[in-house]
Amino acid sequence: MQYRTIIRITGLLMGLFSLSLLPPALVAVIYKDGGGMAFIQAFVLCLILGFGLWYPNRAHRKDLRTREGFLLVVMFWVVLGSIGAVPFIFSGQPSLSLTDSFFESFSALTTTGATVIVGLDSLPKAILFYRHLLQWLGGMGIIVLAVAILPVLGVGGMQLYRAEMPGPVKDSKMTPRIAETAKALWYIYLALTVACAVAYWLAGMDTFDAICHSFSTIAIGGFSTHDASMGYFDSPTINMICVVFLLIAALNFSLHFAAFSRRGINLRVYFRDAEFKVLIAIQLVLTAICFVTLYGSGIYDSAEETFDYALFQAVSISTTAGFGTESFHAWPLFLPILLIFSSFIGGSGGSTAGGIKVIRVILLLLQGSRELKRLVHPRGMFSIRISGNALPDRVIDAVWGFFSAYALVFVVCMLILMALGMDAITAFSATAACLNNLGPGLGEVASNYASIGDGEKWVLLFAMLFGRLEVFTLLILFTPTFWKN
Repeated sequence: MQYRTIIRITGLLMGLFSLSLLPPALVAVIYKDGGGMAFIQAFVLCLILGFGLWYPNRAHRKDLRTREGFLLVVMFWVVLGSIGAVPFIFSGQPSLSLTDSFFESFSALTTTGATVIVGLDSLPKAILFYRHLLQWLGGMGIIVLAVAILPVLGVGGMQLYRAEMPGPVKDSKMTPRIAETAKALWYIYLALTVACAVAYWLAGMDTFDAICHSFSTIAIGGFSTHDASMGYFDSPTINMICVVFLLIAALNFSLHFAAFSRRGINLRVYFRDAEFKVLIAIQLVLTAICFVTLYGSGIYDSAEETFDYALFQAVSISTTAGFGTESFHAWPLFLPILLIFSSFIGGSGGSTAGGIKVIRVILLLLQGSRELKRLVHPRGMFSIRISGNALPDRVIDAVWGFFSAYALVFVVCMLILMALGMDAITAFSATAACLNNLGPGLGEVASNYASIGDGEKWVLLFAMLFGRLEVFTLLILFTPTFWKN
């Protein structure tokens, strides 16, 4: 194991991450909110720690193998999530405990969107901007992880996204080098963020809110600058803009890469992709169910208002964003439970969304169908195909393994929460919300996570990491085989 090389890279990452602490300090100067000193202190501390890790190991530049890749990915999220908590610890407003600071930081970086902060409207602008910036950086990290790194490590069926020419099922990396892939993804991610911010601004948000909400929308994070979330703006236009960009961000970014490549724009790439079609179908079905149920119950005054709430909440929850225009937990109980379950599916693989991912759900259904055919025709040979391509059994096995591990982590986390005294509904929804990187839940965590105990917060923090790292990436570190030479 090339430990010194891993430490050197970790030091470099910390040094780069320290730069993200300067824009919030600048925001504090612009708005004169007095919140900048915490970020300057955190910047100096982060820079010193990063230099301390990098300098003694600067000459160690050996190639990393698969095992080092797993450890480095976990180190990336754990170390940066921990460093990200420092400004919250140093800040006087909000006054957060150590546990709450770590919870808020990891929730932002993993784009979960669960918050322990109450009174967002009165917070310093620097803190608000920092929360959204963390989500935006975390969202970019997720894209690079899902499209460029996990396929190389072969995690949970993610080898589907190896592609010489980008597409849903290929055999090698999206571009010849991971650095090239990451660079291309940055351009796409940045372009979408700018387009979203401009759209929000034109729809009536001020510049600060437009930038912050574009960060959390493209990252599918769900943080807002207001306690009422998107409901604060009370604008169907803003709601529709949010829905459109959430759906774009929930698509596989390698599709965006293929559709807007140097050879010209080719939107047919989307409609040839099986995962895209299933994702849109899921959104249409969920919206229809929510609309019919809400309209029948007469909660809202008109069909237009009912459709606005139904569409927004269906897309927001099922893509694991967690934005709100209404307290969806107050709807007829059937709908909140349905939407929580829909977050288990999440968005496409290679997107900023959480959950199991649409492509894996498709493969699980196809495998179930194949087993039924085998019962009728025991000697038959049946292959599983996506977009006309037959998949090797190794991919199907990896997906089944991922699903089993995901279910196991969910059950264990939920049982621990119940053992710590949490009621069943809250434990179920909080575990689902954090493991799926959704954010809002039901019961005690319907609005925020401030009222639950420190023990529960640490359990949910680990659930966020398991969900964001596709379970296997973190779980493999707990196996003796990983540490043996």
